[in-house]
Formats: sequence, C-alpha cells, structure tokens
Amino acid sequence: MATTRIIPMHLNKGKTLAQCLADRTEYGMNPDKTEGGALISAFACEPETAVSEFALSKREYRELTGRVQESDVIAYQVRQSFKPGEVTPEEANRIGYEFAKRFLKGRHAFLVCTHTDKKHIHNHIYWNSTTLDCTRKFKNFIGSYRAVRRLSDLICAEHRLSVVENPQKHGLSYNKWRGGHDKLSNRDLLRMAIDAALEKQPKDFDVLLALLKSSGYSVARKGRLSLRHENRKQSIRLETLGEGYSEQELRAVLAGSRTHKPFVRKKYPKRRERATLIADIEAKLNAGKGYRYDQAMKVVKLKQMAKTLIYLEEKGFADFDALVNAAADAEKQFYDLKAAIKTAEARMGEIQTLRTHIMNYSRTRSVYTGYRKAGYSKKYLAEHEGDILIHKAAKKAFDAFGLKKLPTVRSLNEEFARLLAEKKAAYAEYHRAQEQMRELMIHKANAAYLLGLGEQSRQTTERQREEK
Repeated sequence: MATTRIIPMHLNKGKTLAQCLADRTEYGMNPDKTEGGALISAFACEPETAVSEFALSKREYRELTGRVQESDVIAYQVRQSFKPGEVTPEEANRIGYEFAKRFLKGRHAFLVCTHTDKKHIHNHIYWNSTTLDCTRKFKNFIGSYRAVRRLSDLICAEHRLSVVENPQKHGLSYNKWRGGHDKLSNRDLLRMAIDAALEKQPKDFDVLLALLKSSGYSVARKGRLSLRHENRKQSIRLETLGEGYSEQELRAVLAGSRTHKPFVRKKYPKRRERATLIADIEAKLNAGKGYRYDQAMKVVKLKQMAKTLIYLEEKGFADFDALVNAAADAEKQFYDLKAAIKTAEARMGEIQTLRTHIMNYSRTRSVYTGYRKAGYSKKYLAEHEGDILIHKAAKKAFDAFGLKKLPTVRSLNEEFARLLAEKKAAYAEYHRAQEQMRELMIHKANAAYLLGLGEQSRQTTERQREEK
C-alpha cells in the first residue's frame, strides 16, 4: 500500500469557507466513484452535512479563541492506494477509517471516501483542521509524511497487505514519472525551435528572430527579449532557457565565436530498487536449504526444546493435557480482554459522536425554532441552511441512538473519562495476557513436536474451543 503526504487545504480568496470545503470534498464524495455513497464512512460528523459541521466548528473556534488567520487551513487530506486485487472496497474503507482514527486520536471529525473507478482501489481521507472541542487546530508537523507512511505500513502489515519497501520522500513530476517522453514543456519546444532555426545558418540575429516568427513565435522586447508562441499564453525570456540560449550566447554562435550544443531531452530511468531485509529473507526461504541450513535448524530446534523442558519443569505441568488446557485458558483470557477493550473503544467513539451532536443541537436550536415559527419558509431556509441541516442531522443521530431523553454533556464526559481509565488499566493486563498466551502456545507446540502429537494437539485444541 502507498500513501502520500498530508495535503493542507487553504481558504481561497473570494470564496466562503463553506464553498471552499464543498469544492475540496466534492471530488472525494462523488457517488460515481464511491458506489453511490456506500463507500463513504465518517467519524463525529455526517457525510451529508460534513461541510456545514466543519464550517460551524470553525465559527465556534473563532468565538472561543478570538484567532483569525488570513490564509487559514480549513481541512487536510491524505490519499491511500492499494495494490490491485489485494483488498475489497469495503476492507479498504475500513483500513482508511482505522488509519484516520489512530492518526488523529479521535480529536478531529473525518470522512473516508473509497474510490473504485480506477484499477487500484484508493481512499481520500479528509479531516477537519479544528478539533471536536473547537479550541485547537491540527498542526502539520515536520516529518508528518514519515509518520503517515509508518502508521499506514503498520496497519497494512496488521491486515496482511503489502507495504512499500523503498518509499521515496518526494515523487517525480508527471512527465518525469512517465519517462520524460510524453509531453514537452513550452521551454523545451522553444529550445527545439531555436535549434531548428540555427540549422538553417541565419546570417545574423535578426534573421534568426525572423525564422522564429515564421515558426509561430512573436517577439517582444521590454528591457529583455522574450518570445511567445501563438498557441501559448506565457511569454518566455531567452535567458531562462538555460546555458547556450541567452541573447548574448546566440549572437556569439552566429558570429562564429561559440559552438552551439543542441537541446537533448533528459531520460528518467526507472528507479533502481535496493535490496531489503524482507526481500533477502523471502529469497532465502524460497531457495534450496541445503545441508548446512538443516544442521543449523537442528541446533535451533534443540535449543527451543531445552527451553520448553525447563519451562515445563518450573511450571509443574503433570501431563500434556494440562499444558493444552493452560494454553486454551490463556488464549481465552487474551481474547476476552481484547473484546472488552474493543467494546470500550466503540462506546468512547459513540460518546464523542453523541457529544458533538448534542453541542450542535444546542447551538442551532434557536435557528430551527425560528424556522418552524416561520412556517418552514423557503427564504428562511436559504438564509440558515447550514444550521438547519446540522440541527436535522443531530435529531437523526438521536433517533439512531434510540434516545428518548438526551444525556448531559457532563455525564458523557464523566463516562468517557471512566472508560478511558478502564481501557488504560485493561491494556496493561492485555499485554501480560498476550505474553503469557504466546509463551504457552510456543511451549505447547514444542511439546507436541517432541511427543509426536502435532495433529492430536491441534484436534484437542479445536475440540476444547467447540465445547467452550
């Protein structure tokens, strides 16, 4: 999987904040690319009203902090692409959601839009630059591209997907990526026109300019000589074409005191991949093992078996079934703790979403009341459309949660703090259980190998799982 750097989205002059947000997210949320919107997921916002919710949070940020920036960053974007055929669209969307949740730590509302219109499935991830509590903004720190890539590669490895082994800090331009042979720049075309004119051996500089005019170039001299092709808008000064193309150098060539070197297009060869540890290991595993390899593995195996014998003696396991039962109990404890942590995280996510909707509902209640008193006037709707949409989205969320009475923000904050403390405590026990399970599973496998019970051990474990 490949990821790009964080792309900041600025407020453009002459446009409102809502217009800029809509312009940025419209491409990502295109229903033709996201299977009718089915591949759009969101955190702490609704896809239909995300633009209005982002804009409202920025208004609250200005009111709370009093900070106003001339060139404000209104949102950020990260793109993710996956190897063709490696993931389903639904899995790609889940991976994008997991990346955004972990990278932003639940502090920013975000959208994940998965596109299926290309051969490779890819995500467009947008997040609000303002935090959920409207008191801070996301800081695009130095080296953020590296943090994005590392987290994406980590999640990719956790999902058994490929990673980029030799990432580049900066990519090539499109022309260079295509090998530099698909499209010539305006300056390249002018250099080639000058070379063609020089091949006709003009007697002086004025004749050279006349030949360029016959090729479609107009000449202007406003202090410095510049040329513009009839099919181009931009004028190009000769001195910007590089060595050998300034007016003085061309005059010297025509006078015979200098030799002209024609323009040659650069070729950009494919990047040479360096060998990596992953590639070396895979190549070694795929190659023939040989006698020395077999002997070395026997030594490794003997050391592992010795550790297992010492472990069994220290723990006092009477028979193999006792070891199997202990491993099964450790495995169950590990997965129970994991499920409890996931449940707590899910509830914490619900609390953050619900808290945002309650705050939005409270802020826009007076506007919606005025809309109702105005007899649901179209004029009133046009003037307050953003606030009304946010209010409706909040009511829709309350119905989805099945709430008859809204909880207070204070009670939600207290529940969130309690769950966070429980989650931190559970994580310590989770890591201990994980280590204990791993240790027991390794020694169980080694004991089964020593006793020749590999298949029997597997069947016993499966039977115990079915009984539980």
